[in-house]
Amino acid sequence: MANRTDPLAKTVHGTNPQNLVEYIVRQKIYQTVYWKEKCFALTAESLLEVAVNLKSVGGTVGGQRKPSDFLCLLLKMLQIQPDKEIIIEYIKNEDFKYVRILGAFYMRLVGKPLEVYQYLEPLYNDYRKVGGRQQHDQHDLPNA
Repeated sequence: MANRTDPLAKTVHGTNPQNLVEYIVRQKIYQTVYWKEKCFALTAESLLEVAVNLKSVGGTVGGQRKPSDFLCLLLKMLQIQPDKEIIIEYIKNEDFKYVRILGAFYMRLVGKPLEVYQYLEPLYNDYRKVGGRQQHDQHDLPNA
C-alpha cells in the first residue's frame, strides 16, 4: 500500500503522478530507510511536520546514488496529491524555506502553466540561501 498512488488521485499530464519521477529513482526511494520510517502513512497535513525538518534540497547523492529526503517527500506528495490550497500555502510559507521549495517544485511538476506562472513568479524575489547536495555528497549554498 505504501508505494501505490492514492486511488482517488487524478492523472497528471495523462499519466500516474508517480511516473513523473524516473522508475529507477522511484525504486531507490522505496528502498530507503527514510521512506520506510518517515514517509509511511503520511497525509497532506502530517507531511508538513516532516517537511519542516528538511535540511537540504537534492536529487540522488553519494556513491550509490541514494535519494535525498527532499526527493522522498516529493514522491509522497505525488502519491497523495494534496489539495491545491495546501500547496499554495506551502509556497506562501516564508518561515520554512524548504517547505516553500517543496511546494514550488510540486507545483512546477503538476500545475497548469498559468498557475505555475502565478504562484512561482513571486519566488524570484526570495534570495535566501538554500543548502543543496551535489552528486558526491558535497554541500553548496545557492540562492532559492
